[in-house]
Amino acid sequence: MFDIDHFDSNFDTSAKVESFTRRLSDRLQSMQELTYPPEARKEFTRTFSTTDLVRLLGVPDSTLRTLTLEGKGPQPDRAENNRRIYSIDKVWQLRTFLAEHRPDDALKFLPWRREGEKLQVVAAANFKGGSSKTTTSVHLAHYLALQGYRVLCVDLDPQASMTTTFGIQPDRDLRSGHGEDERTDTVYDALRYDNHRVAFSDVIRETYFPGIHLVCGNLRLMDFEYDTPTALVDRNTDELGLFFQRLDAAIQTVEENYDVVVLDTPPSLGYMTLAALYAATGLIITVHPAMLDVSSCSQFLKMISDVTHTLAEGGAVFEHDFTKFLLTRVNPNDGPQKIMSGTMRDLFGTDVLISEAIESTAIASAGVAKKTLYEIESGEIGRETLKRAVESIDQVNGEILGMIKQVWGREV
Repeated sequence: MFDIDHFDSNFDTSAKVESFTRRLSDRLQSMQELTYPPEARKEFTRTFSTTDLVRLLGVPDSTLRTLTLEGKGPQPDRAENNRRIYSIDKVWQLRTFLAEHRPDDALKFLPWRREGEKLQVVAAANFKGGSSKTTTSVHLAHYLALQGYRVLCVDLDPQASMTTTFGIQPDRDLRSGHGEDERTDTVYDALRYDNHRVAFSDVIRETYFPGIHLVCGNLRLMDFEYDTPTALVDRNTDELGLFFQRLDAAIQTVEENYDVVVLDTPPSLGYMTLAALYAATGLIITVHPAMLDVSSCSQFLKMISDVTHTLAEGGAVFEHDFTKFLLTRVNPNDGPQKIMSGTMRDLFGTDVLISEAIESTAIASAGVAKKTLYEIESGEIGRETLKRAVESIDQVNGEILGMIKQVWGREV
């Protein structure tokens, strides 16, 4: 006999999805609490050896040993084998100490922007999911912070993968945003068109990673896509300007505090992505060298071209100091990938980064723990696997940093 009540419970998709959401959110929260007990907050636990510091700071081990013996600067801790190790906080303290005591080399130890060097805003973009936008963005931010730069990460994706990587669960750790006047602790609060908008500085938070601040994302960012058409029809403008100008204007209010801003964009070409493209000074187009991904990238490029030309008729100018393709999740032994990589380089030449982000189980394993390769301790992943992956991502990030330095007029 047909049971209408059973039918309703099985086919009420809204209720079923709500149940899925609740169960998954609860499980993720439990997993986070197991990973980061007892406060369930992420910390940077990796330590740095003197060998690491020689590479990061460019000073000989003898200098570090002398500082330790003389009790100068931040003092290292000792590992079980009695080797000197430094926390990430002490690495930053050491940078400051060396910059103060070696003023001629201050730029080497604290390479912050100087007068006349403009803020660099780097956006990773592509509307194809799985192109490694977030992986690229977060690894770049961590790399730059380890090099001594002040970095602001801005998560513009409603899926909030960047936010999650920083140990924040978007649906638990941020305010819900129910009601038009309710805060969400995301960039939406600083870009909205009504009188509930807050200062951009109010949505910036410190992270567990010294040198990096974060503006979170969550599903409320979708409201920017819904609000913008209404604002355009109503000709609703304020000091932030039209939709594509708003993020750029917001960033300008805090630019003196940072050297580089890293934007993680949504996998779509909506109003938020266009705002990111307008705010960016440098654009990294991530593309996996497979036929479907390259074809999708082609459509993405066509859409950017069409939309930016239309906006240009209204006075919008999209200019970038550099626009580069980054080949991601590259398997050097995959024949079809080699063909597509060769095609990209043949077509675009030097507009493709020389370095490639290789596909690695190390990145996947780090992702499970909500970490980047720069947070992984020796022993968590096979030594050689981790070494190859870090070398690859270092080369990518080093090349991007080199372009930033060129814009600043510094030696690379």
